Amino acid sequence: MTTETEPQTLIAAHEVVQRRRPASDAKLSSWLAFHQGNERIYKMVADVDRGHHHEALYWADYERRKAGEVSAWLQSQR
Repeated sequence: MTTETEPQTLIAAHEVVQRRRPASDAKLSSWLAFHQGNERIYKMVADVDRGHHHEALYWADYERRKAGEVSAWLQSQR
């Protein structure tokens, strides 16, 4: 189920992602949360915006991979 604040289209998801982007000098934990949240947004949009289903899934996978890269970097710094 969606709410009014959740994006209903791929273009709206891209706009939400741009608004929530951390500053370039933000902590890696902020970037990890950013990418993980983006993955959830794009997965949800893939179910709602059926005309852009595959493209939204692509972006969800992209964000999952970016989150994995940030997570690996965080692990290597410990």
